[in-house]
Amino acid sequence: MKVSRAQIVGNGIRCGCPNCGRRRVFQPGRAFRVNASCPNCGLKIETGDGAFLGPLVINYGVTVFGVVIPIIVLYAVGRLGPAATVSLALAAALLVPLLLYRLSWYWWLALYYFFLPQDVPYNLGDRPRDDE
Repeated sequence: MKVSRAQIVGNGIRCGCPNCGRRRVFQPGRAFRVNASCPNCGLKIETGDGAFLGPLVINYGVTVFGVVIPIIVLYAVGRLGPAATVSLALAAALLVPLLLYRLSWYWWLALYYFFLPQDVPYNLGDRPRDDE
């Protein structure tokens, strides 16, 4: 079964493995522990030493540009006071990354394999992965 780029993105949006669509990227019972590969289909999740950088950038971008900057803009236009702005921005900077951690991993995997669809196991056929 071939996996298209649209299916990869759809699986990522639904928080599933880009290859098989199952929600098995994280270890059961461990909120922040990522599996080295999908236990269902074998897709490599940890693709190297810097594998965490993609999710980190997504998480940081959503936190800063989607939450903290709008709070600061509300202060700049006079909708929030200084104490409320600092409190909300600090709370958002601490809580939003924790809440988005898993989601950022799914989005990163979808983005990564969107550009490398030939490397998902269902698209490999008989050829080995490039990194093996």
